[in-house]
Amino acid sequence: MGRPPGDDVKPLPFNDPRHLQAHQFLVDEAYLLDAQHYEAWLDTLTDDIRYLMPVRVTTALGAGFDTAPGMAHFDENKYSLQRRVARFATEHAWTEDPPSRLRHFITNVRSFAGADPDELQVQSAELLFRSRGDVNEAALVSCGRDDVLRRDGDRWKLARRTITVDESVLRMQNLAVFL
Repeated sequence: MGRPPGDDVKPLPFNDPRHLQAHQFLVDEAYLLDAQHYEAWLDTLTDDIRYLMPVRVTTALGAGFDTAPGMAHFDENKYSLQRRVARFATEHAWTEDPPSRLRHFITNVRSFAGADPDELQVQSAELLFRSRGDVNEAALVSCGRDDVLRRDGDRWKLARRTITVDESVLRMQNLAVFL
């Protein structure tokens, strides 16, 4: 994250209505995830969603990569995301019993328009605060996100998300969260 998506896209000014809509989408999404309204969150995703969080590795300067090829914490589609959400409603979701307390902080939102007027590329930074129960220490996850939002009728939906965590070693008991 942090680099412009490519030569074929242009950054949108902050007062561009599309940028404001993208920013509003991310704020509304953060609310749904914090409130654990996962069914409503699923409705904000396209049917062909790709939700990816590659494994970060620490490499020497100039190595040319900072993720492990072919390895991901998440590499999901709509079906697998629906299954994860459905599992939360069962007694088998012990990783979320008691449920986590979540707060998604979204910042540094930048939007880019390309050739397709029905798609936006959006970059953002996220800090997730998560606490579980009364004895475990709270966890923080800092990451960058590269998203593609696609217009669906009169609203935007998330079509792609690549999550780039800022640490190689995640300091969290499990990844039963959405970023």
